[in-house]
Amino acid sequence: MSDDTQQKDQELADEWAAALEEQSDETSGEEDNDPWAEALQEQAESEDKQQKANPAPVAQLDDDAKPRQDVDLDMVMDIPVTISMEIGRTRISIRNLLQLSQGSVVELDRLAGEPMDVLVNDTLIAHGEVVVVNDKFGIRLTDVISAAERIKKLR
Repeated sequence: MSDDTQQKDQELADEWAAALEEQSDETSGEEDNDPWAEALQEQAESEDKQQKANPAPVAQLDDDAKPRQDVDLDMVMDIPVTISMEIGRTRISIRNLLQLSQGSVVELDRLAGEPMDVLVNDTLIAHGEVVVVNDKFGIRLTDVISAAERIKKLR
């Protein structure tokens, strides 16, 4: 290489070294005085103060056990439900179940004349007695379970 080329290379290397030294001096000073870091720190501190000063509002919960008078029930009036009457129950083994035939008698857990259970979607809502109306069986309700008691049983 020629002396001229070596001199240019040396000057270029010196410029780079000076620039790198200048940059390292600026960087070390910026670490202590970084405007972005300061802004982020201030923002985080102000958010913390706001959260401590203004807690999130908590909605007041109503007691669902009490029926409300202002509820619009029109939307649920057409929902179909299954209503059934239960005369009584019993437990038998599969062996005895398979031996049942026409004319067999199955003893239930209720006494004669005792009121039947009225169930809506398998939930007890009333007691009643069997009646015959126009050659069809029906049931006369004798005791209706209160709404509060039905809600307690659901829980």
